[in-house]
Amino acid sequence: MFDLSFEKILVLAVIALVVFGPNELPKMMAKAGKALRELRRIAEGAKTDLREGLGPEFADFEIDDLNPRHFVQKHLLNDLDLNGTNGHTAAAAAVASNGSPALLPGEEPPFDMEAT
Repeated sequence: MFDLSFEKILVLAVIALVVFGPNELPKMMAKAGKALRELRRIAEGAKTDLREGLGPEFADFEIDDLNPRHFVQKHLLNDLDLNGTNGHTAAAAAVASNGSPALLPGEEPPFDMEAT
């Protein structure tokens, strides 16, 4: 989610040490840990309530499906799984540079009786 490298974490730790001091930093970290655990508990409770409220007809519903990126990957890109790979490689292979579907080597274009 966050792109934090080791150097960035180290800089944040030094800043926290300067701002809070060595005596208060452990207390602040404990408070932050408790707040994070409480937030996760609330989020899990909300997910459980949502699943119970939707009922059995939405048993296969995933919360991640609400994220547009996950929705597209699950419902569109998996259908384009041409090379046995999943995700962006198959989508890139299935679409030509002009945006039209690309043909695999040896594949013939579809024949449309009404167009000829």
